[in-house]
Amino acid sequence: MTITAKVPVAIFLTSFNAGGTERQMTELIRRLDADRYRVHAVCSRHEGQCLPRVLERAASVVCFPIHGFGRPSTAAAIVRFARWCRRERIAVVQTCDFYANVFGLPGARLAGVPVRIGSRRELNPDKSDRQIALQRMAYRCATHVVANSPSALEILRQEQVHTPQVAMIPNGIDLRAHRVARTGGPVRRVITVANLRPEKNHETLIAAAALLAPSCPDLRYQIVGDGTRRAELEALARARAVDHLVEFLGHRDDVPALLAAADLFVLPSRSEAFPNGAIEAMAAGLPVVASDVGGLRDLVDPGRTGILVPPADPDALAGAMRSLVADPARAAAMGTAARDDIESRFSFERMVRDFDTLYQSALHASQGWRALTAQAGI
Repeated sequence: MTITAKVPVAIFLTSFNAGGTERQMTELIRRLDADRYRVHAVCSRHEGQCLPRVLERAASVVCFPIHGFGRPSTAAAIVRFARWCRRERIAVVQTCDFYANVFGLPGARLAGVPVRIGSRRELNPDKSDRQIALQRMAYRCATHVVANSPSALEILRQEQVHTPQVAMIPNGIDLRAHRVARTGGPVRRVITVANLRPEKNHETLIAAAALLAPSCPDLRYQIVGDGTRRAELEALARARAVDHLVEFLGHRDDVPALLAAADLFVLPSRSEAFPNGAIEAMAAGLPVVASDVGGLRDLVDPGRTGILVPPADPDALAGAMRSLVADPARAAAMGTAARDDIESRFSFERMVRDFDTLYQSALHASQGWRALTAQAGI
């Protein structure tokens, strides 16, 4: 039997800032079948660069502000969220990050939402033991938890998350937005795309740029992304005497064009679950030099699509970059293989199809959904 009623779905994010999770979930909100789903966007901060695109397609955007989990006002906000879920007869709540998991899953359970899907899209690089324990408790309110990479799935297993069903749905990408411009010429422009957060470890790239400056004076570096560390990292570039080589571009809406104009993508993160920036770079036909951590191990095939190096090791990072500068043909071959990998493994269509399948199978198995539809007369 196929579910024919339009299913009310709530997709919950902390905000709509232009991070990897926010971009992925914006596409999910926009691409879910409007004939099958009525999709609401829920947040705790009504802000961010992705918000206009969400507003174009979401049935509504609802905000439940929170200011710390220990405050009485947060408990009251959870109750308001539960009441909203009941009023809208929400059948699926999908929470997409740490704060959404901890707030949204208990609220959805309180409301009796039939399908409650938590997410694991990070590897806890900067979370305290208390935060990890809090999220693990929130997962107990879920009917399903979805990881976006094998590494994130392994973290769930290590944390002994005892949710009835744990699944993996990798991120997607719009391949049509990424054109391949490299022709095997010199490697001169290095780019990285990542929010300026501690776990992205931009300081290692700046240190590597300083090491490479004497032997590779033509190399230029573009750092795309914004965040609280920007002033600190700009000061570090000046202190390392590479501020004339390193350009901080901030948030950009033309990332595909910037990638198409680059020659090499570098991601020196200390932790990655599923790096959207690297996926986009590979889709643009760029070779990748990145840290040998988490989801990067699942994405980059060393020696074929890129090079993996130990994290927080400027010498190793500089050495890998130097090897591709010295051998443009090898860099071009890696970029071609990278594009082929992305075409075969990732697409937004596949990601949306996987979530659609999960929603449908979970609803079919849910007594709560059958009761909800009977009550609504559908």
